Amino acid sequence: MTNLNEQITQLLQQELVIALGCTEPVAIAWAASVARSHVHGEMTHMDVTISSNVMKNAMAVGIPGMKQTGIDFVAALGAIAGDPNRKLEVLTGVPAEAESKAEAFIAANKVQIKLTDSPKKLYIELCVHSATEQAKVIIEDVHTNITRIEVGDDLIFAKACEYYHEQEDQESDLYSQLSLERIYQYIQDISLDDLELVKESITLNRAICMEGLKESYGLQVGKILKENVTKGLLSDDVITHAMALTSAGSDARMAGVMMPVMSNSGSGNQGIAVTMPVVAVAEKIKASEEKMIRAVAFSHLLAIWIKSKFGRLSALCGVTVAGASAAAAITYLLGGDVNQMSFAMQNAIGNVTGMLCDGAKAGCAMKVSTCTGAAVQSALLATSGMRVPGTNGIIGEGLDESIDNFCRLGNEGSLKMDELILDMMLNKRKEDNE
Repeated sequence: MTNLNEQITQLLQQELVIALGCTEPVAIAWAASVARSHVHGEMTHMDVTISSNVMKNAMAVGIPGMKQTGIDFVAALGAIAGDPNRKLEVLTGVPAEAESKAEAFIAANKVQIKLTDSPKKLYIELCVHSATEQAKVIIEDVHTNITRIEVGDDLIFAKACEYYHEQEDQESDLYSQLSLERIYQYIQDISLDDLELVKESITLNRAICMEGLKESYGLQVGKILKENVTKGLLSDDVITHAMALTSAGSDARMAGVMMPVMSNSGSGNQGIAVTMPVVAVAEKIKASEEKMIRAVAFSHLLAIWIKSKFGRLSALCGVTVAGASAAAAITYLLGGDVNQMSFAMQNAIGNVTGMLCDGAKAGCAMKVSTCTGAAVQSALLATSGMRVPGTNGIIGEGLDESIDNFCRLGNEGSLKMDELILDMMLNKRKEDNE
């Protein structure tokens, strides 16, 4: 029987995953590449069936190394040139000529897309056809969780429900033992040798952020913030530095730069947003490398813990989770105690809750910037002993109540909001195409 610290380390290893590109379209590409690997001969057409949350996050976001975007395009690209063995790095090494092949495939109306009837928020079903064969791949709940592969009438892989539920029960038992205090204890006790993946998250996510500051990607949120510091319109303080550095990574990633990130709980933007605000503050206050690594591990784990209640996809922006998690980690860097870390998380929840997820796109960098600024501000208030009181809105008297209320909004309030958001996005596309 592993002890709790070992289980938490395993949880980090499970939820920190390297991803190239936005995780929803990349998961579609991976499903397509796996299905294609089971079909011989020339591919004739494809059927893509996805949940509304996957659809809104895959419609407009940049695809790594490509000019084209879209669900049909990324599905075709994954089938034509993706590496099925690389999971969320499926598009690594895709040759430039694959783009024109995918464009020709969709121009011939060979990719059909529809919404699933499944109640799952993360559901991807890819069926690839040739003249004589067909293969179907289903991904559910987690971006890398293939639950079913069918080739023709033969079922060649199915994840047994008993095993899956046993795994869920084990994870549920672990999550029930987690709390702010327990995670804080873990990051104090754990050897740095067990945090290699956290160190890699700093290296990868810092690299894409620096790229976003250097080149002109998307809305250039991070780059323009930095330029305005140079002009003297903004000060080079800790909040501006954190906002510029972190949002630059989202600028580059949403534009489809060919650089991997370390995702957190299935989200690359969340991976950036739990990592880089903490790194930025550590740089500004000249914290030791060890303290920075422990603080980033703290931020990662808090986000994983909240996401276990919040869900991987929601009508609310997942970077709000990252903001609350980073706020506690920044408070740790600033020398705050556990009580003040709790204050910081509640301040962030009281600030940015309600930010909608209207799909993955260039504008996500602005949301990353906003939540980063809120994280630093929340930590500064908390270290001065201030927090949003329990009489205010969804904030409770304790952190657990505040998190539960926040997650209720994301879960119970998501269905109708998701319908409205997707309807607006699809209607806008119809108008653009008319």
